[in-house]
Amino acid sequence: MKNMGNMMKQMQKMQKDMAKAQEQLKEETVEATAGGGMVKVIASGDKRILDIQINDEAVDPDDVEMLEDLVLAATNEALNKVDEIVNEKMGKFTNGMNIPGMM
Repeated sequence: MKNMGNMMKQMQKMQKDMAKAQEQLKEETVEATAGGGMVKVIASGDKRILDIQINDEAVDPDDVEMLEDLVLAATNEALNKVDEIVNEKMGKFTNGMNIPGMM
């Protein structure tokens, strides 16, 4: 029974540590660019897009599709970077555990 109590304490500590790590992720930001810096996207660690900056040279009324592609590429790259940060910070809690929905 003592082992069960210790296990419960460890799980509670892990929950607190995970919650703290999740809060810290909200403060993290990543930046991604596309088109040689023509489009820049900044995202938070909780996958919110915080800012999109578009260089004037990227705005061509005759080629809106290119601008859309650049925005998509930069946004997807930013979200991939967020995934890397999340895996780095949260992976230590779920490593070796097969818990659906944890990551």
